[in-house]
Amino acid sequence: MHKYGKRSQSIIAMLLLLFLGGVLIVNLFKPSKSFSEAENRSLEQLPQLSLHSLVSGKFTSGFEKYISDQFMARDFWIGVKSDTDRAMGKKESNGVYLGKDGYLIQKFTPPAVGDLEMKVNVIHSLAKAAPGLRMFVMLVPTAASVLADKLPDHAPAGEELAYLDQVGRSLHRDIRFVDVYPALRAQREPSVYYKTDHHWTTRGAFYAYQELSKRMGLIPKKEEDFTIRTVTDEFYGSLYSKSGFRHVAPDSIDLYMPKAGGSCTVAYVEEGRTSDSMYATDNLGKKDKYTVFFDGNHSFIRITTGLRDGTKLLVVKDSYANSLIPFLTPHFSEIYVVDPRYYENDLKTLVQERQIRDVLLLYNANTFFEDPSLNQLAEPTE
Repeated sequence: MHKYGKRSQSIIAMLLLLFLGGVLIVNLFKPSKSFSEAENRSLEQLPQLSLHSLVSGKFTSGFEKYISDQFMARDFWIGVKSDTDRAMGKKESNGVYLGKDGYLIQKFTPPAVGDLEMKVNVIHSLAKAAPGLRMFVMLVPTAASVLADKLPDHAPAGEELAYLDQVGRSLHRDIRFVDVYPALRAQREPSVYYKTDHHWTTRGAFYAYQELSKRMGLIPKKEEDFTIRTVTDEFYGSLYSKSGFRHVAPDSIDLYMPKAGGSCTVAYVEEGRTSDSMYATDNLGKKDKYTVFFDGNHSFIRITTGLRDGTKLLVVKDSYANSLIPFLTPHFSEIYVVDPRYYENDLKTLVQERQIRDVLLLYNANTFFEDPSLNQLAEPTE
């Protein structure tokens, strides 16, 4: 009996060695992938070997990341891990909660010490770009606050709203802080956030637009002024990619098309191309279907509408603005859109040269506190 037990152990050990050896050989000879559709990100490539990179440890670190990213059937193993975690009752993965009713909800990360004050300084600095400039600030709470009831049991709701309130109270009186939490909370069903993505839905952006219009003195369009068109029901967003949680239902993406029509020209300035639509419908065939709005994020966009009254708006933003900006086109003759993560020119010069009167800073709470590129907009202190 003992003899057969040792033989079984030897066979298992040999099979394990053969498996590991086979995996190693496959990993060594299989072509490297540059992009993961499931994770929606670029994958690490084989680092260049040199004496300096070897001695400094950069090659070793890069090679470890390369092996991790290029591992055979990586997407399959990620799915196995997430399924195992779910079976064991785990409700969080990589900063994403597996919430109730199929919601994936990103955890809020509080700002570092002194960062909130720096961001307020940025806003004050931008507000002084030109005399008489009207500055509007919309910091959008994420699903972790608006849909706190969807968080898994015992998950901390976080202090997101408290930090946003602190920003609002720290701003000068002539800066209009647009609080959209009450509107989003009141209209949360049907959802104002995607279940698999960190963005708000077009419906959520619509209700935020209505709140913004009130603060800007505009007459907002009503929901019945639009034809709501579902352009895909197979959207798996950023939180699906980031968390590794699988076996969740995809989202739908809706476009609010004005019944009254209207035309505009979208110029992607630094890329030297134009479009007659704010929607890149070809991207609905890609993994990141949210890029249907303005073909994703760009450093500088200029939108020219059919209005001829000379009204101009500058939007300083993250990707949350992409689905809200189309609602603003009936109210301005020109809309300039800048993403500080990619824009390298001076914003104050842009405001002055283009004679812009209104500026909207629109970010979701997480990106606002985490984005270091915003800090570069602040005036240097003496």
